[in-house]
Amino acid sequence: MTSPYHPPVKRSLSIAGHQTSISLEPLFWDMLKAAASREGLAVAALVARIDAERIKSPTPPGLASAIRVWLVANSPLP
Repeated sequence: MTSPYHPPVKRSLSIAGHQTSISLEPLFWDMLKAAASREGLAVAALVARIDAERIKSPTPPGLASAIRVWLVANSPLP
């Protein structure tokens, strides 16, 4: 894992049939990869699921924010 104090890294993913770019700090990219592995999904598939959930919110946040919140809310306790 890289230092948690690192600027965001932008990556492109294809979700819901379209390309999108997401900027997350490396710590969150690491958490996202681990969560996708636990869920038995590709990273893009997990992001698509988070995206679908966030859109249902009465006040949907941006996708990167939704991913961060989802990761914190769903991270396993030590």
